[in-house]
Amino acid sequence: MSKDLVYLVTGGCGFIGEWIVNLLLREDYVKEVKIFDLNENEAVKYLGTASTTVTFVKGDITDFKQFSLAVKGVDVVIHCAALVDFLDLAPFKKLEAINVGGTENVINACLAMDVPYLVFTSSIAAVGPNANNDPMVRVTEDTFYPGEPLLSYGRTKARAEKLTRLANGQKTRNGKKLTTCVIRPSNIYGEKTPVLLSHFKSAKSNSNRINYIEPADTEQSLTYVGNIAWMHVLAARQMQLHPDLLGGQVYYAYDETPFNHRAQLNHDLFTAMDPAIQIGRHIPYWKMWILVFIHTSIRVIFSPFWNIKPFLTFTILKLLSITYSHDTDKAYRHFGYKPIFTWLESKQRTVKWLKQELQK
Repeated sequence: MSKDLVYLVTGGCGFIGEWIVNLLLREDYVKEVKIFDLNENEAVKYLGTASTTVTFVKGDITDFKQFSLAVKGVDVVIHCAALVDFLDLAPFKKLEAINVGGTENVINACLAMDVPYLVFTSSIAAVGPNANNDPMVRVTEDTFYPGEPLLSYGRTKARAEKLTRLANGQKTRNGKKLTTCVIRPSNIYGEKTPVLLSHFKSAKSNSNRINYIEPADTEQSLTYVGNIAWMHVLAARQMQLHPDLLGGQVYYAYDETPFNHRAQLNHDLFTAMDPAIQIGRHIPYWKMWILVFIHTSIRVIFSPFWNIKPFLTFTILKLLSITYSHDTDKAYRHFGYKPIFTWLESKQRTVKWLKQELQK
């Protein structure tokens, strides 16, 4: 494999992207990491090593010209930038413009600027659960699961996945072959998890109890953010050595985190901080439906004067009521992926971050 490579990470200031950038800095074959993002965060400003340069490029992936200029001289693109919307709040046209149109721009820029390798960050939402709420029970990449994804976000990620896989094998401007693959994370946790701190505070204010909506027999695939990032880095490296094997493939992201629902994960994390925290009571679906209905009605009535953010939506309520999980070793079989953080380490690192945030 070549040395002195230049990588570009779109959304490199985001949840997964920042981790990918940090892991790339440990690789001796990487000369420069470019971060393409709308905003530069504080952590990124201090990245870089004696042997690897980090360059921030402010830009929008919906602007083809901006991205084409940024990708000049790049060897590998890891495309993480997306509008993530699990509450279905964003207008569909905006989701489509960023998640589909932005990915199309990334692909076309790679072809125009002779970038031979592209790794795309998708989501389990691109597969399901579907609009019929059919469970996904420990599926693999080869499992046939019919129907349209439940979330608008998922539908846009499915289209972006298809574009990326169809681009595999296309010729760049100067005759190189573009090799692409797709990584599908599911439920992510770790440092900087957006809602984790608020969930802990909610449990403390609720007499140290974590009340939950999910039926006890539901399960989700849960994965530590550092391991998801490592899968991206390893796939990007190995596709240069084995393009015919990885090209056009899709891989679910996974690690040693036990299958469970989010409330149980929160309990495992929170009890490491405060042993008094317990799993509380199950809130029945019908009761939550009524609460969401009332809250939604209030939002509609007051929408001309007051933009009230929903705490839950009917779509997410459906999502929480069914199993959607995957169980696979395809990434190991294809490119030797093994998690670099054990379940215990993942938990310890997340808890350490939570404690730091509480002290601020």
